[in-house]
Amino acid sequence: MTKTFEYQRPWLYDKQLAAIFHEKRYGLIEASTKAGKTTGCMAWLLERSILGKPNQNRWWVAPVYPQAKIAYRRLKNGIPRQIYDAHDTDLRLSLINGTHIWFKSGEKPDNLYGEDVYDAVIDEASRLREESWHAVRSTMTQTRGRIRIIGNVKGRRNFFYQLCRKAESGDPDMEYHKLTAYDAAAGGVLDPAEIEDAKRTLPEDVFRELYLAEPTDDGGNPFGIKAISDCVAPLSTRPPHCWGIDLAKSHDWTVCIALDEYGAVCRFERFQMPWQETISRIAELVGDCPALVDSTGVGDPVLEALQKIRRGFEGFKFSATSKQQLMEGLAVAIQQRKISYPEGVIVMELEQFEYEYTRTGARYNAPEGLHDDCVCALALAVSKFSVPRADFRIRRL
Repeated sequence: MTKTFEYQRPWLYDKQLAAIFHEKRYGLIEASTKAGKTTGCMAWLLERSILGKPNQNRWWVAPVYPQAKIAYRRLKNGIPRQIYDAHDTDLRLSLINGTHIWFKSGEKPDNLYGEDVYDAVIDEASRLREESWHAVRSTMTQTRGRIRIIGNVKGRRNFFYQLCRKAESGDPDMEYHKLTAYDAAAGGVLDPAEIEDAKRTLPEDVFRELYLAEPTDDGGNPFGIKAISDCVAPLSTRPPHCWGIDLAKSHDWTVCIALDEYGAVCRFERFQMPWQETISRIAELVGDCPALVDSTGVGDPVLEALQKIRRGFEGFKFSATSKQQLMEGLAVAIQQRKISYPEGVIVMELEQFEYEYTRTGARYNAPEGLHDDCVCALALAVSKFSVPRADFRIRRL
Protein backbone atom coordinates (compact mmCIF):
# COMPACT_ATOMS: atom_id res chain seq x y z
CA MET A 1 0.00 0.00 0.00
CA THR A 2 1.32 3.44 -0.92
CA LYS A 3 2.06 5.60 2.09
CA THR A 4 0.86 9.18 1.88
CA PHE A 5 1.26 12.23 4.08
CA GLU A 6 0.59 15.94 4.01
CA TYR A 7 3.43 18.43 3.83
CA GLN A 8 3.29 22.19 4.20
CA ARG A 9 6.29 24.30 3.28
CA PRO A 10 7.48 26.51 6.15
CA TRP A 11 6.97 30.23 5.71
CA LEU A 12 9.85 31.90 3.86
CA TYR A 13 10.22 35.62 3.16
CA ASP A 14 10.09 36.68 -0.49
CA LYS A 15 13.83 37.09 -1.18
CA GLN A 16 14.61 33.85 0.63
CA LEU A 17 12.01 32.00 -1.44
CA ALA A 18 13.24 33.45 -4.74
CA ALA A 19 16.87 32.63 -3.95
CA ILE A 20 16.24 28.94 -3.29
CA PHE A 21 13.07 27.76 -5.04
CA HIS A 22 13.82 28.36 -8.71
CA GLU A 23 14.24 26.07 -11.72
CA LYS A 24 17.95 26.58 -12.45
CA ARG A 25 20.16 23.55 -11.88
CA TYR A 26 22.72 25.52 -9.87
CA GLY A 27 21.66 28.02 -7.24
CA LEU A 28 24.38 30.07 -5.55
CA ILE A 29 23.57 32.19 -2.53
CA GLU A 30 25.99 34.50 -0.74
CA ALA A 31 24.28 35.33 2.51
CA SER A 32 24.79 37.06 5.81
CA THR A 33 24.67 35.16 9.05
CA LYS A 34 21.12 34.25 10.14
CA ALA A 35 19.54 35.32 6.84
CA GLY A 36 17.59 32.07 6.52
CA LYS A 37 19.68 30.29 3.89
CA THR A 38 19.98 27.08 5.92
CA THR A 39 16.30 26.82 6.83
CA GLY A 40 15.25 27.55 3.25
CA CYS A 41 17.62 24.97 1.78
CA MET A 42 16.48 22.34 4.29
CA ALA A 43 12.93 22.88 3.05
CA TRP A 44 14.14 22.70 -0.56
CA LEU A 45 16.05 19.44 -0.06
CA LEU A 46 13.15 17.88 1.84
CA GLU A 47 10.72 18.79 -0.94
CA ARG A 48 13.03 17.36 -3.58
CA SER A 49 13.12 14.14 -1.56
CA ILE A 50 9.35 14.05 -1.09
CA LEU A 51 8.95 14.32 -4.86
CA GLY A 52 11.66 11.71 -5.47
CA LYS A 53 11.53 7.99 -6.13
CA PRO A 54 12.49 5.06 -3.88
CA ASN A 55 16.22 4.54 -3.24
CA GLN A 56 17.20 7.98 -4.52
CA ASN A 57 19.87 9.70 -2.42
CA ARG A 58 20.11 13.39 -1.62
CA TRP A 59 22.97 15.00 0.24
CA TRP A 60 23.63 17.84 2.62
CA VAL A 61 27.40 18.50 2.65
CA ALA A 62 29.07 20.68 5.29
CA PRO A 63 32.77 21.51 5.74
CA VAL A 64 33.18 19.40 8.91
CA TYR A 65 31.29 16.61 10.68
CA PRO A 66 29.94 18.70 13.61
CA GLN A 67 28.29 21.14 11.14
CA ALA A 68 26.73 18.23 9.21
CA LYS A 69 25.44 16.83 12.51
CA ILE A 70 23.83 20.17 13.45
CA ALA A 71 21.98 20.28 10.10
CA TYR A 72 20.89 16.63 10.55
CA ARG A 73 19.43 17.32 13.99
CA ARG A 74 17.66 20.47 12.81
CA LEU A 75 15.88 18.72 9.96
CA LYS A 76 15.18 15.62 12.05
CA ASN A 77 13.55 17.73 14.76
CA GLY A 78 11.71 19.97 12.31
CA ILE A 79 9.62 17.43 10.38
CA PRO A 80 6.85 15.05 11.55
CA ARG A 81 8.25 11.92 13.17
CA GLN A 82 5.88 9.63 11.29
CA ILE A 83 7.35 10.44 7.86
CA TYR A 84 10.92 9.22 8.40
CA ASP A 85 13.24 6.72 10.04
CA ALA A 86 16.35 8.25 11.60
CA HIS A 87 19.78 6.63 11.37
CA ASP A 88 21.89 8.63 13.81
CA THR A 89 25.09 6.64 13.22
CA ASP A 90 25.46 7.62 9.56
CA LEU A 91 23.36 10.84 9.76
CA ARG A 92 20.65 9.62 7.40
CA LEU A 93 16.92 10.29 7.24
CA SER A 94 14.92 7.70 5.28
CA LEU A 95 11.51 9.03 4.24
CA ILE A 96 8.47 6.80 3.99
CA ASN A 97 8.54 7.10 0.19
CA GLY A 98 11.91 5.29 0.15
CA THR A 99 14.18 8.29 -0.49
CA HIS A 100 17.20 9.08 1.69
CA ILE A 101 18.72 12.36 2.89
CA TRP A 102 22.35 12.01 3.99
CA PHE A 103 24.35 14.58 5.93
CA LYS A 104 28.00 14.44 4.92
CA SER A 105 31.31 16.01 5.92
CA GLY A 106 33.64 17.49 3.31
CA GLU A 107 36.74 16.89 5.43
CA LYS A 108 37.84 13.91 3.30
CA PRO A 109 36.90 14.51 -0.35
CA ASP A 110 37.76 10.95 -1.38
CA ASN A 111 34.90 9.68 0.79
CA LEU A 112 32.38 11.59 -1.31
CA TYR A 113 32.99 9.84 -4.63
CA GLY A 114 31.05 6.89 -6.01
CA GLU A 115 27.38 7.47 -5.13
CA ASP A 116 24.60 8.65 -7.45
CA VAL A 117 23.15 11.80 -5.90
CA TYR A 118 19.92 13.31 -7.21
CA ASP A 119 20.06 16.70 -5.46
CA ALA A 120 22.45 18.31 -2.98
CA VAL A 121 23.06 21.29 -0.75
CA ILE A 122 26.60 22.47 -0.06
CA ASP A 123 26.55 24.41 3.21
CA GLU A 124 29.14 27.00 4.28
CA ALA A 125 30.73 26.65 0.86
CA SER A 126 33.32 29.40 1.40
CA ARG A 127 34.87 27.16 4.07
CA LEU A 128 34.59 23.87 2.17
CA ARG A 129 37.53 22.19 0.45
CA GLU A 130 37.37 22.78 -3.30
CA GLU A 131 38.13 19.08 -3.85
CA SER A 132 34.93 18.24 -1.96
CA TRP A 133 32.92 20.40 -4.36
CA HIS A 134 34.50 18.53 -7.26
CA ALA A 135 33.56 15.21 -5.66
CA VAL A 136 29.94 16.24 -5.02
CA ARG A 137 29.59 17.51 -8.58
CA SER A 138 30.84 14.17 -9.91
CA THR A 139 28.10 12.28 -8.04
CA MET A 140 25.42 14.09 -10.06
CA THR A 141 26.86 13.39 -13.51
CA GLN A 142 24.46 10.53 -14.20
CA THR A 143 21.44 11.98 -12.42
CA ARG A 144 21.82 15.59 -13.59
CA GLY A 145 20.74 16.55 -10.09
CA ARG A 146 20.17 20.08 -8.88
CA ILE A 147 22.33 21.77 -6.28
CA ARG A 148 22.14 24.74 -3.95
CA ILE A 149 25.50 26.15 -2.85
CA ILE A 150 25.21 28.49 0.12
CA GLY A 151 27.45 30.22 2.61
CA ASN A 152 28.72 33.32 4.30
CA VAL A 153 31.30 35.33 2.39
CA LYS A 154 34.89 34.58 3.39
CA GLY A 155 37.37 36.51 1.27
CA ARG A 156 37.79 36.05 -2.47
CA ARG A 157 40.26 33.23 -2.84
CA ASN A 158 37.88 30.28 -2.69
CA PHE A 159 35.86 28.28 -5.20
CA PHE A 160 32.54 29.55 -3.81
CA TYR A 161 33.40 33.18 -4.51
CA GLN A 162 34.52 32.28 -8.03
CA LEU A 163 31.40 30.23 -8.77
CA CYS A 164 29.21 33.07 -7.53
CA ARG A 165 30.92 35.47 -9.91
CA LYS A 166 30.40 33.00 -12.76
CA ALA A 167 26.70 32.74 -11.89
CA GLU A 168 26.41 36.50 -11.50
CA SER A 169 27.91 37.06 -14.95
CA GLY A 170 25.04 35.19 -16.60
CA ASP A 171 25.84 31.47 -16.88
CA PRO A 172 22.58 30.01 -18.31
CA ASP A 173 22.50 27.04 -15.88
CA MET A 174 23.16 29.13 -12.78
CA GLU A 175 21.21 31.59 -10.67
CA TYR A 176 22.86 33.94 -8.19
CA HIS A 177 21.33 35.66 -5.17
CA LYS A 178 22.61 37.66 -2.22
CA LEU A 179 20.78 37.75 1.11
CA THR A 180 21.98 40.43 3.52
CA ALA A 181 21.10 40.96 7.17
CA TYR A 182 18.93 43.89 6.12
CA ASP A 183 17.01 41.60 3.74
CA ALA A 184 16.46 39.22 6.65
CA ALA A 185 15.32 42.09 8.86
CA ALA A 186 12.89 43.31 6.20
CA GLY A 187 11.64 39.72 5.93
CA GLY A 188 10.98 39.59 9.64
CA VAL A 189 13.53 36.94 10.64
CA LEU A 190 16.23 39.18 12.15
CA ASP A 191 16.01 42.01 14.65
CA PRO A 192 17.29 45.30 13.12
CA ALA A 193 18.63 46.33 16.53
CA GLU A 194 20.85 43.24 16.55
CA ILE A 195 22.33 44.25 13.20
CA GLU A 196 23.11 47.74 14.46
CA ASP A 197 24.69 46.30 17.59
CA ALA A 198 26.91 44.06 15.46
CA LYS A 199 27.85 47.05 13.31
CA ARG A 200 28.84 48.97 16.42
CA THR A 201 30.87 46.21 18.07
CA LEU A 202 32.53 44.34 15.18
CA PRO A 203 35.45 45.49 12.97
CA GLU A 204 34.12 46.99 9.75
CA ASP A 205 35.52 44.30 7.44
CA VAL A 206 34.12 41.53 9.66
CA PHE A 207 30.70 43.20 9.78
CA ARG A 208 30.62 43.68 6.03
CA GLU A 209 31.42 40.01 5.40
CA LEU A 210 29.11 38.50 8.01
CA TYR A 211 26.16 40.86 7.73
CA LEU A 212 26.34 42.43 4.26
CA ALA A 213 27.88 39.46 2.37
CA GLU A 214 30.64 41.69 1.01
CA PRO A 215 34.07 40.02 0.78
CA THR A 216 37.14 41.76 2.10
CA ASP A 217 40.17 42.32 -0.08
CA ASP A 218 42.32 39.36 0.91
CA GLY A 219 45.50 40.51 -0.75
CA GLY A 220 45.22 38.82 -4.12
CA ASN A 221 43.87 41.77 -6.07
CA PRO A 222 46.44 44.06 -7.74
CA PHE A 223 44.18 47.12 -7.95
CA GLY A 224 42.66 47.31 -4.45
CA ILE A 225 38.96 46.79 -3.87
CA LYS A 226 38.38 50.27 -2.45
CA ALA A 227 40.34 51.87 -5.29
CA ILE A 228 38.19 49.97 -7.80
CA SER A 229 35.04 51.24 -6.09
CA ASP A 230 36.32 54.82 -5.99
CA CYS A 231 36.59 54.91 -9.79
CA VAL A 232 32.99 53.87 -10.46
CA ALA A 233 31.02 56.54 -12.34
CA PRO A 234 28.24 56.62 -14.95
CA LEU A 235 29.13 55.81 -18.55
CA SER A 236 30.41 59.01 -20.16
CA THR A 237 28.44 60.52 -23.04
CA ARG A 238 31.49 62.24 -24.53
CA PRO A 239 33.03 60.97 -27.79
CA PRO A 240 35.81 58.37 -27.70
CA HIS A 241 39.39 59.55 -27.37
CA CYS A 242 40.95 56.06 -27.74
CA TRP A 243 40.02 52.37 -27.67
CA GLY A 244 41.33 49.19 -26.10
CA ILE A 245 40.26 45.92 -27.73
CA ASP A 246 40.70 42.42 -26.34
CA LEU A 247 39.87 39.70 -28.86
CA ALA A 248 38.00 36.51 -28.00
CA LYS A 249 39.93 33.31 -27.38
CA SER A 250 37.88 30.11 -27.46
CA HIS A 251 34.94 30.65 -25.06
CA ASP A 252 35.99 34.21 -24.14
CA TRP A 253 34.46 37.51 -25.24
CA THR A 254 35.67 40.21 -27.57
CA VAL A 255 35.57 43.42 -25.52
CA CYS A 256 35.92 46.95 -26.87
CA ILE A 257 36.31 49.81 -24.38
CA ALA A 258 36.71 53.49 -25.26
CA LEU A 259 37.91 56.30 -22.98
CA ASP A 260 36.91 59.91 -23.46
CA GLU A 261 39.38 62.79 -23.22
CA TYR A 262 39.13 62.76 -19.41
CA GLY A 263 39.80 59.03 -19.01
CA ALA A 264 36.18 58.02 -18.44
CA VAL A 265 34.78 54.93 -20.16
CA CYS A 266 32.38 56.23 -22.79
CA ARG A 267 31.76 53.12 -24.92
CA PHE A 268 31.61 49.48 -23.87
CA GLU A 269 30.90 46.56 -26.20
CA ARG A 270 31.14 42.86 -25.30
CA PHE A 271 30.20 40.19 -27.85
CA GLN A 272 30.92 36.80 -29.37
CA MET A 273 30.88 36.62 -33.18
CA PRO A 274 32.66 34.85 -36.04
CA TRP A 275 35.95 36.54 -36.92
CA GLN A 276 34.72 38.27 -40.08
CA GLU A 277 31.76 39.79 -38.25
CA THR A 278 34.06 40.74 -35.38
CA ILE A 279 36.38 42.61 -37.75
CA SER A 280 33.49 44.52 -39.32
CA ARG A 281 32.00 45.37 -35.93
CA ILE A 282 35.29 46.67 -34.52
CA ALA A 283 35.99 48.77 -37.62
CA GLU A 284 32.51 50.29 -37.39
CA LEU A 285 32.88 51.06 -33.66
CA VAL A 286 36.35 52.53 -33.74
CA GLY A 287 36.29 54.56 -36.92
CA ASP A 288 39.44 56.70 -37.12
CA CYS A 289 40.09 56.77 -33.35
CA PRO A 290 43.41 55.38 -32.09
CA ALA A 291 43.02 51.80 -30.85
CA LEU A 292 45.32 49.28 -29.18
CA VAL A 293 44.35 45.73 -30.17
CA ASP A 294 45.34 42.39 -28.70
CA SER A 295 47.37 40.82 -31.52
CA THR A 296 48.44 37.66 -29.70
CA GLY A 297 47.99 34.41 -31.63
CA VAL A 298 44.80 34.57 -33.68
CA GLY A 299 44.74 38.32 -33.06
CA ASP A 300 47.57 38.91 -35.53
CA PRO A 301 45.55 38.29 -38.74
CA VAL A 302 42.60 40.16 -37.22
CA LEU A 303 44.84 43.18 -36.63
CA GLU A 304 46.11 43.01 -40.22
CA ALA A 305 42.54 42.95 -41.51
CA LEU A 306 41.61 45.94 -39.36
CA GLN A 307 44.64 47.93 -40.50
CA LYS A 308 43.54 47.45 -44.12
CA ILE A 309 40.13 48.95 -43.31
CA ARG A 310 40.99 51.84 -40.99
CA ARG A 311 44.01 53.79 -39.84
CA GLY A 312 44.90 54.00 -36.19
CA PHE A 313 44.94 50.32 -35.18
CA GLU A 314 48.06 49.27 -33.25
CA GLY A 315 48.86 45.76 -32.03
CA PHE A 316 49.82 44.56 -28.56
CA LYS A 317 51.23 41.09 -27.98
CA PHE A 318 50.56 39.58 -24.57
CA SER A 319 53.38 37.80 -22.76
CA ALA A 320 54.03 37.32 -19.06
CA THR A 321 56.24 40.42 -19.03
CA SER A 322 54.09 42.66 -21.22
CA LYS A 323 50.91 41.73 -19.34
CA GLN A 324 52.59 42.52 -16.02
CA GLN A 325 53.61 45.96 -17.32
CA LEU A 326 50.15 46.56 -18.78
CA MET A 327 48.38 45.64 -15.54
CA GLU A 328 50.74 47.70 -13.43
CA GLY A 329 49.85 50.69 -15.60
CA LEU A 330 46.17 49.99 -15.09
CA ALA A 331 46.73 49.65 -11.33
CA VAL A 332 48.37 53.08 -11.19
CA ALA A 333 45.53 54.63 -13.17
CA ILE A 334 42.92 53.11 -10.83
CA GLN A 335 44.74 53.89 -7.60
CA GLN A 336 45.30 57.50 -8.69
CA ARG A 337 41.69 57.77 -9.94
CA LYS A 338 42.77 58.77 -13.41
CA ILE A 339 40.04 56.68 -15.05
CA SER A 340 36.40 55.86 -14.40
CA TYR A 341 34.05 53.08 -15.50
CA PRO A 342 30.39 52.13 -14.91
CA GLU A 343 29.06 49.47 -12.56
CA GLY A 344 28.61 46.02 -14.04
CA VAL A 345 30.82 43.42 -15.63
CA ILE A 346 33.90 45.70 -15.79
CA VAL A 347 33.84 46.20 -12.02
CA MET A 348 33.11 42.53 -11.41
CA GLU A 349 36.14 41.41 -13.44
CA LEU A 350 38.40 44.01 -11.80
CA GLU A 351 37.36 42.80 -8.34
CA GLN A 352 37.96 39.13 -9.09
CA PHE A 353 41.26 39.68 -10.90
CA GLU A 354 44.27 38.13 -9.15
CA TYR A 355 48.02 38.19 -9.11
CA GLU A 356 50.64 35.98 -7.56
CA TYR A 357 54.40 36.21 -7.33
CA THR A 358 56.46 33.56 -9.12
CA ARG A 359 60.18 33.05 -9.59
CA THR A 360 60.00 34.99 -12.85
CA GLY A 361 57.84 37.88 -11.62
CA ALA A 362 54.17 38.61 -10.98
CA ARG A 363 51.50 36.68 -12.86
CA TYR A 364 48.16 38.42 -13.54
CA ASN A 365 45.02 36.48 -14.45
CA ALA A 366 41.35 35.93 -13.72
CA PRO A 367 40.62 32.98 -11.42
CA GLU A 368 40.34 29.67 -13.26
CA GLY A 369 37.08 29.39 -15.19
CA LEU A 370 36.35 33.14 -15.14
CA HIS A 371 37.02 35.94 -17.62
CA ASP A 372 39.44 38.89 -17.72
CA ASP A 373 38.50 40.25 -21.16
CA CYS A 374 37.16 43.54 -19.75
CA VAL A 375 40.24 44.03 -17.59
CA CYS A 376 42.53 43.49 -20.57
CA ALA A 377 40.52 45.81 -22.83
CA LEU A 378 40.50 48.53 -20.16
CA ALA A 379 44.24 48.14 -19.62
CA LEU A 380 44.85 48.42 -23.37
CA ALA A 381 42.73 51.58 -23.52
CA VAL A 382 44.65 53.09 -20.59
CA SER A 383 47.95 52.24 -22.30
CA LYS A 384 46.77 53.95 -25.47
CA PHE A 385 45.44 56.97 -23.64
CA SER A 386 47.39 60.19 -24.25
CA VAL A 387 47.11 62.74 -21.46
CA PRO A 388 45.71 66.01 -22.87
CA ARG A 389 47.16 68.09 -20.04
CA ALA A 390 49.77 67.80 -17.29
CA ASP A 391 47.37 66.89 -14.49
CA PHE A 392 43.93 65.38 -14.59
CA ARG A 393 41.52 63.35 -12.54
CA ILE A 394 38.19 61.88 -13.50
CA ARG A 395 35.27 64.23 -13.72
CA ARG A 396 32.04 63.01 -12.15
CA LEU A 397 29.31 63.34 -14.73
